[in-house]
Amino acid sequence: MPEMTDWSPQSWQSKTVIQQPVYPDQNALSEVVAQLAQLPPLVSSWEVENLKHQLAEAAQGKRFLLQGGDCAENFDECSPEAITDKLKILLQVSLILVHGTQKRVIRVGRFAGQYAKPRSDNTETRDGVELPSYRGDLINRLPFTEKDRTPNPQLLLRGYERAALTLNFIRALIDGGFADLHHPEYWDLSFVKHSPHAREYRRIADSIGESVRFMETISGSPAGQLSRVDFFTSHEGLHLHYESAQTRQVPRREGWYNLAAHMPWLGMRTANPDEAHVEYFRGITNPIGIKIGTGMSCEQLSILLDILHPNDEPGRLTLIHRFGAHHIAEHLPPLIETVQKSGKTVLWCSDPMHGNTETTADGIKTRKFEHILAELEQAFEIHQQMGSYLGGVHFELTGENVTECTGGARGLADKDLTQAYKSQVDPRLNYEQALEMALRIARRVKEMNGGG
Repeated sequence: MPEMTDWSPQSWQSKTVIQQPVYPDQNALSEVVAQLAQLPPLVSSWEVENLKHQLAEAAQGKRFLLQGGDCAENFDECSPEAITDKLKILLQVSLILVHGTQKRVIRVGRFAGQYAKPRSDNTETRDGVELPSYRGDLINRLPFTEKDRTPNPQLLLRGYERAALTLNFIRALIDGGFADLHHPEYWDLSFVKHSPHAREYRRIADSIGESVRFMETISGSPAGQLSRVDFFTSHEGLHLHYESAQTRQVPRREGWYNLAAHMPWLGMRTANPDEAHVEYFRGITNPIGIKIGTGMSCEQLSILLDILHPNDEPGRLTLIHRFGAHHIAEHLPPLIETVQKSGKTVLWCSDPMHGNTETTADGIKTRKFEHILAELEQAFEIHQQMGSYLGGVHFELTGENVTECTGGARGLADKDLTQAYKSQVDPRLNYEQALEMALRIARRVKEMNGGG
């Protein structure tokens, strides 16, 4: 990506800025940003370039992207158990997708930085008391008190530290053989032993393990790097002071890298071409994602392609569409046509979670498993019919046995949500539902490819 002379990590400040917290002490914010700019990077430029190369292959149909994790991380869950559970479910889902798609899977976690969330309203009122809305642990805290809800720049440092600790533990697990494909049976299935899909997962895991051992027996040598797999990180690039403080140039490479994550993405609320977030994203060298939904017009998408993907660089841009099961058939085809007319190559990815959020009669946010699945199935069909390729999925999921989304093999209903509802923001697929969804995707892709 050629270096831009009219851009800097701070040039976004000349644009209209939205979805940013209001800090009462601007000097304190400036001091923290200066500290962040001096700290070591969380990821490396060669890791970023490796991911970009793999995403380019996915856009060509040679790989498949799995992006998943928590809706919003919180500082209290930076624990070895929570991190290990996230890796387990991503590994298990990716193993099923490898088996079903017959493609190498790119694993990108929504972790080590997903600490900020956009908000529809700047304030929240309870019993006549108005306080700032909770915007994620990077900015303020959840308890409804003036102290907790006042944006605190010190939390930016706490977020950086939690992200570093998370990445350090993930890398230690991977290097230590935690993700060894020779032994997928080591990945715990205790939460889903009652599921009708547990047996199918074990069959897939056993089959892959046997295939690996067979290849090694025939060749007389280890089968490549199967004892270690790549994991990459992603988060919504929402807090521009945090992101720009960790954006830097590196020796022997052109351009500016956001070294807080391998793949930051633009959310629906911050994708206005004239505003600060797009200005920031246009200058970084990382592969980036854009969430697109019913509010995205063909004209806006065309402008974003020109601004963010001007040179059609392989692997640069992933479009993550999120419409809802009842709206995808109307809204996705025109946007596919817009990209096709531009002549540019993007990686299409389906996020079937956000467009299917609803609220129960008791006021609990949830998502129906059948709606998530219906949007995914339609996405595959639409892309295939239009000569396009759906090369990835984006899930909000957890390795815990939560009850936040209804449906699935266990038939969770609205009345069951209170059993183990833990999310502070949006509902996630639990361990069992995520495996079932992966199995459904794998079958679907197999059928599309002419398999049984």
